[in-house]
Amino acid sequence: MIPTVLELLEGKNENYIMPFFWQHGEDEAVLRKYMEVIHSCGIGAVCVESRPHPDFCGDKWWRDMDVILEEAKKRGMKVWILDDSHFPTGYANGALENAPEELCRQGICYEGRNVRGGRKISVNVGKFLKKKNNKFSLFDLGGGAGKKRVFSPDKVLSATAVRMGKGDREQERVDLTPMIQNGRLVWDAPEGNWKIGLCKLSRNCGAHRTYINMMNPDSCRILLDTVYEPHFEHYKAEFGNTIAGFFSDEPELGNGKLYSGEKLGTDQDLPWSSTLAPELEKALGREWKNYMPYLWDSDLEPARTAQVRYIYMDAVTRGVKGAFSEQIGDWCRSHGVEYIGHVVEDNNSHARTGASLGHYFRGLAGQDMAGIDDIGGQVMPQGEDGPDKFMRFQTRDGEFYHYILGKLGPSLAAIDEKKHGRTMCEIFGNYGWAEGLRLERYLADHFMASGVNRFVPHAFSAKEFPDPDCPPHFYANGHDPQYKHFKSLMGYMNRVCALIDGGRHIAPVALLYHGEAEWTGEAMLMQKPARELLDAQIDFDILPTDVFWEKEYYHTSLDTEFRVNTQTYHALVVPYAQFISTAMVPVIGKLQQLGVPVIFVDGTPDGFYDGTENMDSVKKACLTVPLDQLTDILRQKGIPEITLAPKNNRIRYLHYRKETDIYYFINEGTENYQGTIEIPQKGAVYAYHAWDNALEEVEKTESDGKSCIKVELEPYQSLILVFDDAGGRALRKPLSYLEKFGKEAVFAGTWKRSICESIAYPSFRQEKEISLPDKLAEEMPKFSGWVRYEKKIELKGARRTILTISDAYEGVEVFVNGMSAGVQVVPTYRFDISGLVREGENTIVIEVSTTLERERAAAKNRTMPEKLMQNKVPAPTGITGTVLVYQEIE
Repeated sequence: MIPTVLELLEGKNENYIMPFFWQHGEDEAVLRKYMEVIHSCGIGAVCVESRPHPDFCGDKWWRDMDVILEEAKKRGMKVWILDDSHFPTGYANGALENAPEELCRQGICYEGRNVRGGRKISVNVGKFLKKKNNKFSLFDLGGGAGKKRVFSPDKVLSATAVRMGKGDREQERVDLTPMIQNGRLVWDAPEGNWKIGLCKLSRNCGAHRTYINMMNPDSCRILLDTVYEPHFEHYKAEFGNTIAGFFSDEPELGNGKLYSGEKLGTDQDLPWSSTLAPELEKALGREWKNYMPYLWDSDLEPARTAQVRYIYMDAVTRGVKGAFSEQIGDWCRSHGVEYIGHVVEDNNSHARTGASLGHYFRGLAGQDMAGIDDIGGQVMPQGEDGPDKFMRFQTRDGEFYHYILGKLGPSLAAIDEKKHGRTMCEIFGNYGWAEGLRLERYLADHFMASGVNRFVPHAFSAKEFPDPDCPPHFYANGHDPQYKHFKSLMGYMNRVCALIDGGRHIAPVALLYHGEAEWTGEAMLMQKPARELLDAQIDFDILPTDVFWEKEYYHTSLDTEFRVNTQTYHALVVPYAQFISTAMVPVIGKLQQLGVPVIFVDGTPDGFYDGTENMDSVKKACLTVPLDQLTDILRQKGIPEITLAPKNNRIRYLHYRKETDIYYFINEGTENYQGTIEIPQKGAVYAYHAWDNALEEVEKTESDGKSCIKVELEPYQSLILVFDDAGGRALRKPLSYLEKFGKEAVFAGTWKRSICESIAYPSFRQEKEISLPDKLAEEMPKFSGWVRYEKKIELKGARRTILTISDAYEGVEVFVNGMSAGVQVVPTYRFDISGLVREGENTIVIEVSTTLERERAAAKNRTMPEKLMQNKVPAPTGITGTVLVYQEIE
């Protein structure tokens, strides 16, 4: 038996979970209690976050950190530190409020107008310079604490006239900057149609003006000086010991209307730094300022527009990579700790400016783990296509959240050796009080089956209940009914993560990152082919074009196989892109020689954004297929690993190879799946039931070097197949076995039901005789807490016995004769009660925990965010299905 499974069966779990522990300046006793609460969930680390703390990096903060570190050391826990006084990272604890202007954020703003020549043109440039640039969002802040610093007036960067030609021919550009005098541009325009573009430098744009400039290394150094260095000064001995590292939360370029996901070519300010000018001059020449209109206007020459936008975004994102991400990561590693975090990925922002960093892979280049974030309303059961709104106002791209978000992190972790295959996901936050263990189990499986193997649950808040800040909050000072069962979920996640850590996932397809293509022209979002692939159980990694430019760093090899770091691919899929990189030309030629198909989806490119290579050779060497035929072509070429019969587009899987091959399946549909899975290997195999920490038999046949495995997989459940010899250990039959071949013992009559609030547990009250399914939600529509059901039943002893509950909301624990049979949180709730049953009369007690949804929906002090996150129809309460017992037939 492989060591990982053996250790899990023996209860030797490593920790892969580090939840946010929010700090508001609570008393010492509260901090100590919460560290105990978190540790008692089987969690071995915390990520301490000011939310906000009233004295971040002040005396009170150090006293609170002393307490947390003392408790962590006592319990063998690790501590991560979120690296700013409040969200998002970049405020540098207010240091930019008084820093020199050149270290603060800067943007460029644009105004274009079409004019007819053959006359004198006059433009009021002074009015343009005074024009306000306030296109913010509901999250707008002038500074970290809402304070607005007054900066110097805006300045002209460029004034350019572009002759509007016909077709795609090169257009004439005229520098009009020398013609500006006393705030007015006066120009004798030659005949023809012209576009006049005014571009200005401004520190009076963007929502977070007193944040660090992510492209300026001196500005980013301020974050190190004001947050990182003081922590090292206070806790040098703990660095690399109790203190594991630092966490950056959603660092941003900060331009435009935050969280709107605007692309280049839209009416927004764009990020700027003095460091960009030499890069643009190097690429475009001394007249680089005359190309500024191409960043905004989309009616100019397409090829030139693609070139300029690529050069600008390449400079921006490489500036972020070096000045921010790598500088902070290098500091951490030189001080014995690690650097983690994530950017805003939402609705394709990962490849855009604004609330993100312009390029997912470059933005996280300096970090020691890949990172992503799932918050309320993003990934949801059956949310692939809708709803298209979150919290009633924010747009939502269900395809992105379900088919790309979970793959971004594991792809980066696989191709960047610095990450060691590790992906962190911030999870569970801001779903509202309606989120419970059922949804949390679904979310955990969704991301683990995508390859995520570290989690930051959001969040433990020690603030007095109810804290309105992005609920739910685990434990909630004793008010959270789900907390008692939360430990079981954490144990499950830790066990699965142990199986999918330390090796590599197997992905037969490489999917080209759409970032550069979207910067430069028309582009298909990569979630379109990703959906086709995942719905057909064809796994993939997302590859940025950088893997072909920076072959040494990414360990890219095209000599005998298509390999990037630890990963080997058998096909390259390119979503439609109007322009691609010249780096693809030799790559496509090499892949053709290796017999690796390169597939363009829905069309071939028009040209290149970074050169003038001939596109004909590319078109001849590649396949071009319609999106809906992509998976058929891949199957014809033998690319997919596994085959389901019958087909099902909601079965997801992860193939992971460490000590052996592991296949992890989940069902994200609404119907029970029954069928077979053909896997291209043979040999001994068992199922590891990660929730129960048990081994189960597998029904399989072998032929032609393949295994055909019979499976039954319910929604919300998982199946983990381990190709390994069980080492003589007994394998149990699946718990559903007795439902088909056992004898049903009938629960006749009523149940005795009682209830209590979480804060009063286990003092149950209001005892009542009821029949199942329970109508408690109708009787007490405002109730949240615990529901207890008790009944006596005659059973045979000394034989295998299974108790099943078809549905309940939400967590369920069963007691037989006063002994716990364990906790289950998703239907069908199955409990092996064999060792607890005695001959004759047995007392069955079932305790069900609800969410706080109904209580908070009825509360008079409900906040606006709670109202926005509230479900139109609340979840049911208690046991809403049937309870049955099955016993093995003699």
